[in-house]
Amino acid sequence: MLHDIAEHARQDSPDECCGLLVGSDGLLDLRRPEGVIDEAVRATNLERGPTRYRIDPMEHLALQKRLRGTGRAVAGAYHSHPGTSAAPSMSDVTEAFYPEFLYVIVSLARPDHPEIRAWRIRSGAAREVTLVPQP
Repeated sequence: MLHDIAEHARQDSPDECCGLLVGSDGLLDLRRPEGVIDEAVRATNLERGPTRYRIDPMEHLALQKRLRGTGRAVAGAYHSHPGTSAAPSMSDVTEAFYPEFLYVIVSLARPDHPEIRAWRIRSGAAREVTLVPQP
């Protein structure tokens, strides 16, 4: 899945790509999030450009409807930074409206070696979390 996210970033470069992450609904528990992200769903970037992204809310809603009753949920979002590090920008932090989400950022600053990092962003603070790729 991380390979798919990096490939999406390469295809949309020099613009930012974006998408949604799907996993077990336990990932949304703010007290003790647990689970596995098992799907990355590409989304339309409504603010297409090299420094911004905004996921189409209709695509977000359609994915939520598809997942109803499955024990899976939209558990996060991903986007790319075509020329900067995989750390959240100021706008990434201020526009992180879902405190339960996992935010994954892929950097193409070194195109042959994409950097992928994950973050929890709550109350204006970003905390890095460890990604453990599944076989």
